[in-house]
Amino acid sequence: MTSSVAASSNAVIVISSHVVRGSVGNRAAVFALETLGHPVWAVPTVILPWHPGHGPAKRIVLEPQQFDDLIADLERAPWLGEVSGIMSGYLGNAAQAASVARLVKAVKARNKSVLYLCDPVIGDEKGLYVPEATAIAIRDQLMPLADVATPNRFELAWLTGAELPDNKAIMQAALHAGPGTMLVTSAHPMIAGGTGNLLITHSLALLAEHRLVTGPTNGLGDLTSALFLARMLAGLDLEQVLQRTTASVFEIMARSAKRGADELMLEADASSLSTPMAMTQMRRLVHPSKGIRA
Repeated sequence: MTSSVAASSNAVIVISSHVVRGSVGNRAAVFALETLGHPVWAVPTVILPWHPGHGPAKRIVLEPQQFDDLIADLERAPWLGEVSGIMSGYLGNAAQAASVARLVKAVKARNKSVLYLCDPVIGDEKGLYVPEATAIAIRDQLMPLADVATPNRFELAWLTGAELPDNKAIMQAALHAGPGTMLVTSAHPMIAGGTGNLLITHSLALLAEHRLVTGPTNGLGDLTSALFLARMLAGLDLEQVLQRTTASVFEIMARSAKRGADELMLEADASSLSTPMAMTQMRRLVHPSKGIRA
């Protein structure tokens, strides 16, 4: 039976990993986006019983042709006009990048205002944790299409081939990475015992900081990307987008840590997604262009 109620036009396609237990990949992103009012089309790139950080586990990845067939069906979906945003994260193999890129182009051909956020999930301070071919595919096929990208500092270093000893180097590398809006997580903090998210565009440079908390970290990047995209789609100015995203993620991690949880407890802290109360330190940084304060 077809509903007579018109569908909303604020759906988001999320393409990332799926775990049976935990709050990472699509599990984190879908919950956050739906909590903030966005219908979600969730596309799994790999299926796992839990995050690999909890121990060895079998992974299920669709054959490249099967994944491509799924994407092809989405390209011709009659509801494509409902989509206002796309987010891609962890990929199961390098071949998936070409399929995702094709979907992004198809959606944008239908609606040029659709925002595409690429979270290049490829590594951390220890190095790449995906095959190099997958990292290259994300760099060469997805990053050039993205309106927004959300690498951590270590991923940005790999993507750009640059050393990033300070935030000035991060900003310079981010400006040459492709997307017009870059949110770099794990940026160098200016407060002792803290960590930061650095946002840079061609005219704006901001740093949001909070104290470092020891607690569950799996899924923080996925959650950050989803919240950042949702708040951009809501039309907030970028300073508000950064502040609220950072506050939400910090608050949820801190509360999960206080409970002794080994995963983010999104279901218990849904209010933190919409109305975070945590304090974050916001700073305007000197933009690399012409040495003027952004």
